Amino acid sequence: MKIKTSITLSEELLQEIDAHVAGFKNRSDFIEAALKSFIASIVRQEKNAKDLDIINRNAGRLNKEALDALEYQVSL
Repeated sequence: MKIKTSITLSEELLQEIDAHVAGFKNRSDFIEAALKSFIASIVRQEKNAKDLDIINRNAGRLNKEALDALEYQVSL
């Protein structure tokens, strides 16, 4: 369900939107797509930060495990 709302944008931003709105039904569809993409980017960044935190908390153990596994490799 869509809800009508009002936002205030700078004239410059509105001109940029108008220059790139081709392929969308109207400005509203363009802005909605842009916001969905931006929010998805934020969610990805948050997930990546959590993953990096987990990796960093386990780095010592993971590095030790990797070195142990390398000891089992044979020279070619």
